[in-house]
Amino acid sequence: MIRTEKCVKISIYTMLNRGFFVERYKEIERSIIKKFRRSIWSGFVTGINRYNLISKDDVIAVCISGGKDSMLLAKCMQEIQRHGKFYFGLEFLVMNPGYSEKNMDLILENAKNLNIPVKVFETNIFETVANVGQSPCYLCARMRRGYLYSKARELGCNKIALGHHFDDVIETTLMNMLYAGEIKTMMPKLHSTNFKGMELIRPLYMVREDDIISWSRYNGIKFIECACRFTEGLKNEEHESVSKRKEMKMLIKKFRQTNKYIDMNIFNSVHNVNLETIVGYRKGKERYSFLDDYDG
Repeated sequence: MIRTEKCVKISIYTMLNRGFFVERYKEIERSIIKKFRRSIWSGFVTGINRYNLISKDDVIAVCISGGKDSMLLAKCMQEIQRHGKFYFGLEFLVMNPGYSEKNMDLILENAKNLNIPVKVFETNIFETVANVGQSPCYLCARMRRGYLYSKARELGCNKIALGHHFDDVIETTLMNMLYAGEIKTMMPKLHSTNFKGMELIRPLYMVREDDIISWSRYNGIKFIECACRFTEGLKNEEHESVSKRKEMKMLIKKFRQTNKYIDMNIFNSVHNVNLETIVGYRKGKERYSFLDDYDG
């Protein structure tokens, strides 16, 4: 019996030394750059390089909501910081706008398991917008952005990174065309208008949502889906059935069934605008028409 225990101990010691027992977060990190190298890592790096999202000596606040997108973003940013060509700093921010205790516990548990050193700060956003009659989501989004910029600057950051992905971009483009009557997309980066010297970047700009879902399922991680205090009591399908973004998701799904290149064509179309065939456009407050120089 003693001999057996000794053999087991020696066997475990040998396995530890040979790397058989690897911390969970390292397995998840490897999955990003190995199994999902083409579908996630390549798109992530391509987006950063194509839109020049990260520069030397940046200090970037990665904003974590607790969903799959922002958690994947945090891991990708850690990886590129370790293996990139130049130094830049990272801070990982979790803003609590009034989440339920259950959701906050899940966010913190996932951050610990994924080895993401988060800094949590409290706000009362949900309470503030609770009695807003119209557009509480719009006000909530604006307040969130303001708090994130403010906290990021307090920590010495010059950029905040959000987890919007490829599908968010084409959904926004279609939503603006169909419901706002304008061609307007989600930009890969923006200068802040209220916080001078601050920028917003979207490093997952060229990563598809289906691939993010596949990554989370492969690693068996459960993330929060909707932490909004006003909707978390509803069934998911009841809430999303009235969402324009859900409608866009379904529309794009149908497009993909018709032609697998349609979503990329929508994405490319806003990078390839032919001004000679545009009837009108505006820049700032100025409006322009093709008639302005039609006879010139």
